[in-house]
Amino acid sequence: MSKSKSSSDNYLKSPDLLPIKYENRNIGMLGFGVIWVGMAIVLAAFAIGAGGIINLSMPMLILATLVGSVLIGIFMVIIGDIGVEHGLSFPVYMRAPFGTIGTHLPSFARAFTASCWFGINTFFGAAAINGILNILIGFDNWFVCFIVFAGLQLLNVSLGIKSIERFADFAAPIIIFISIWMYLQLSAEAKEQGKAVWSWVEAPQTGFEQFTAFMVIATAIMGFWATLAADMPTLSRHFKAPKYERNWFKRNKTQLLGSLVVQPAFNTLMVVIGAVCYMATGSGDPINALQQAAGGFVLVMLLSMIVLAQWSTNTSANVIPAATIFSNIGGPKVPFWVGVVIAGIVGTVVQPWSLFDILNSVLLIIGGILSSIVGILFADYYLLRKRRVNVKDLYEVNGQYRYLKGVNLAGLIAWIIGGLIANIWPAYSSLIGFFVGAAIYFILAKFWWFKKYPQAEIVNPSDEDYLGITTGRSWEIDVEAEPINVPSTVSTE
Repeated sequence: MSKSKSSSDNYLKSPDLLPIKYENRNIGMLGFGVIWVGMAIVLAAFAIGAGGIINLSMPMLILATLVGSVLIGIFMVIIGDIGVEHGLSFPVYMRAPFGTIGTHLPSFARAFTASCWFGINTFFGAAAINGILNILIGFDNWFVCFIVFAGLQLLNVSLGIKSIERFADFAAPIIIFISIWMYLQLSAEAKEQGKAVWSWVEAPQTGFEQFTAFMVIATAIMGFWATLAADMPTLSRHFKAPKYERNWFKRNKTQLLGSLVVQPAFNTLMVVIGAVCYMATGSGDPINALQQAAGGFVLVMLLSMIVLAQWSTNTSANVIPAATIFSNIGGPKVPFWVGVVIAGIVGTVVQPWSLFDILNSVLLIIGGILSSIVGILFADYYLLRKRRVNVKDLYEVNGQYRYLKGVNLAGLIAWIIGGLIANIWPAYSSLIGFFVGAAIYFILAKFWWFKKYPQAEIVNPSDEDYLGITTGRSWEIDVEAEPINVPSTVSTE
C-alpha cells in the first residue's frame, strides 16, 4: 500500500493526537497549580456569586461553592488518570466508549461549549481593553478589541503547551493581586450602603427552598467546570508522573494540588467577589464594578489585569481542548492550529456578549449533559477496562473500537438518557448525569455491547500489554503502518 493511501486510511493518526511520551511530559505539580490559578480566576464566575447572594448568605454561598468545586475536582482527577497513565487526549480515548465515529458527537458538544466559554471570556477581556484605550487615547470600539484580543490568544495557544505554562507563571501573581483588591474595594462600598457582607441576603430562603438554592450554586459550579472534568486527559497527558508507580495517588500527585486545592480556593474567591460586586453595584458585571470603584491610572492597571485573567483562563481551559477535538474530528487535514482557529470562529459566531445574563441557567443544563460523559468515561476506564487500554487500536479505523460502523451504541444511548434524566432535576443535574450515565453505560456495555464486540483488554486483562506508565511504557503509534483488520475476536457487524 502506498504511503499516501496509508495516510488517508489512517485518518485517526493525526500527529497532534498521538500519545504524549514520558520524556515529553513537562508540567509538574507547581506548574499545574499555577495554571489553575489562571484558569480558576475567570470573570464569568461573578455571575454565580451575583445570583447566589440573592438567596443565600455569604457563608452558605461559600460552602456551596466549595462543595461543588471539590466534587468536580474529584471528577477531574479521576478522569485525568487516562492522560497520566496512557498519554491520551480526551477525543482519542472517547473512541473507546463511543466508537471511532460516534466519538464526534459528544466530543463536539464539549468543543462547542469550550468555544462559547472562549467567546465569553474574550468579551470580558475586550471590554477591559476598550476601557483602557478609551482612558488613554479616547478609542471606543469594543468589537475591534474583541477581534484583536481573540487573535492574540489564539496565537498564544498555537505556540504550544509550554508557552501557556510560561504565560500562566507571569499572569498568576498579578491575577491574585487584582482579586484581593477587588474584594476589599467592593466590600467597603457595600458597607457604605449599610450591607453587612457576611450576613446580607437580598431574598433569604429557608427550609427546602434554601437547600435547593444551595444545590443550584453547587451544581452551577460543577456545570461551570464540567467541560474540563471530561476533557482533563487533554491537559493531564502533559503532566510529569513517576514510572512503575502503582499507587494511584502518587501517580496522580501533579493533579491533586491543582484540582483539589487551588481550584476550589480560587473558584470560591471569584464567587465571593461576584457576590460583593452585586451588593455594591446591583450587577455581577466585573467591568462595570471596576469602573465604578476606580479611575485614571489605577483603573488602567486593574483593567489590564482583567485582560491577563481572561487570557490565562482561555488558553488552558477552553482553546486547547476545543482545538484538540476539532483536530480529531477533521483528521490529519485539520492540524491543531486549524482547530485553534475553528474554536475562535465558533466562539465569535455565538455572540458571547448576549450569554452572560442567562449563564447560571445554561450551566445547569451543560452540567447534566457533560457530567453524563464523565460518568461514561469513569465506567469505561475504571469499572470495565480497569485502566487497561488497547491503545494502538484507538488509532486504527478497523480496530476493535470500530464497533458498528464506527459507533458504540452503548455509549450514545447512555449519554442521551443520562443527559435527559439529569435535566429533569436541574438543581442536581451534574450529580445525576454522572451516576445515571455511568450506570446505564456499565449495564449496556458489560451485558450487551461488549458481548457483541469483545474488547481485548477485558478478555485478557494483561498489565504488560495494556497499561502505560505504570509498567514504564510510553505508547508509540506507527503513523505509516497500513490499517489493521478487525481482530478475529471482534464482531464485524
